[in-house]
Amino acid sequence: MFKKITNYCKESYDELVHKVSWPTRKELSSSAVVVLYASLLIALVVFLMDSAFQFIMEDVIYPHS
Repeated sequence: MFKKITNYCKESYDELVHKVSWPTRKELSSSAVVVLYASLLIALVVFLMDSAFQFIMEDVIYPHS
């Protein structure tokens, strides 16, 4: 049992070091910028939808007296 675990750890390490293709710093930062812009865009869309729904509920369907 211990031998299987040790073998698994060695093979996992070997795969991470020699077989995995890690992104460069430039690729990583460019991907992070894409994720940031996408997150901001989604947040803006949700905010606009929430504001529109709030306006419809407060001023159109249930207006204040």
